[in-house]
Amino acid sequence: QVQLVESGGGLVQPGGSLRLSCAASGSIFNIYTMGWYRQAPGKKRELVATITSGGRTDYTDSVKGRFTISRDNAKSTVYLQMNSLKSEDTAVYYCNYNALRGGVRYDYWGQGTQVTVSS
Repeated sequence: QVQLVESGGGLVQPGGSLRLSCAASGSIFNIYTMGWYRQAPGKKRELVATITSGGRTDYTDSVKGRFTISRDNAKSTVYLQMNSLKSEDTAVYYCNYNALRGGVRYDYWGQGTQVTVSS
């Protein structure tokens, strides 16, 4: 099992920045994808960004150019640098770990961290 603990959420003004962190522990494989998802009140959870073990990144269009996902494999930690934040970025942000090994899918989620963008 993999445990994920997010941190770094908080309240910021529009145009501000936040950096989220997610530390993974447990039975971590050497090839896996980590990502950030978010869920706003009354909305479905949506993908924000993902990063592979090799460092390839993907972003949803609404955050491209503003958010940057990165990872430190030695620390088993993934980060999300969020700049130029907008009110529509307000949501609970969840860290995700995903791996496929021996034909079995491993998918784990953190408990979430609140990000509020408001003046």
